[in-house]
Amino acid sequence: KDVLIELGWDCVNGIILDLGVSSMQIDRAEKGFSFSRTAPLDMRFDQQSGQTAADLLNSLDEKEIADIIWKFGEEPRSRTIAKMIVQARPVNTTTQLAEIVKKAYRKKRSKTHPATRTFQAIRIAVNNELAVLEQGLRNAIDCLCAGGRFAVITFHSLEDRKVKLLFRSESKDCICPPE
Repeated sequence: KDVLIELGWDCVNGIILDLGVSSMQIDRAEKGFSFSRTAPLDMRFDQQSGQTAADLLNSLDEKEIADIIWKFGEEPRSRTIAKMIVQARPVNTTTQLAEIVKKAYRKKRSKTHPATRTFQAIRIAVNNELAVLEQGLRNAIDCLCAGGRFAVITFHSLEDRKVKLLFRSESKDCICPPE
């Protein structure tokens, strides 16, 4: 919105949002997004503000951790993982967290690393991503000209659900009560 105002534009005819996490973020080990290399458990997009993933995991109680892992990662073993995190405290590195999650899965094999959902959940919580997404979507809609197009590329069901719900409600001709 601020850029449009600065440019003197009232609206735009098209917007594309790509919600994927940048490889520039993940590839920088010191950011703590990846479990493939040992790094501080940070996960903040802006390392100058907010609570780190380590701060979060080392301060919340077991139920709060489990709720984050379930809500934002849709991880079926969220309770077990949360219990193991609390028992292993302090948890300060990416590989330490990945090993804890891996132990929760014991010998079960999968194409994806067992820690993928847990890392996603913690990253979403640390950066308040879903609230930021919702605000960003609303701001983008406000910037569209009448008849404009808006496309969003999502990468997981939580993002997808937010986008679809907002698009569904915003695409109705009339949102007045039936009477």
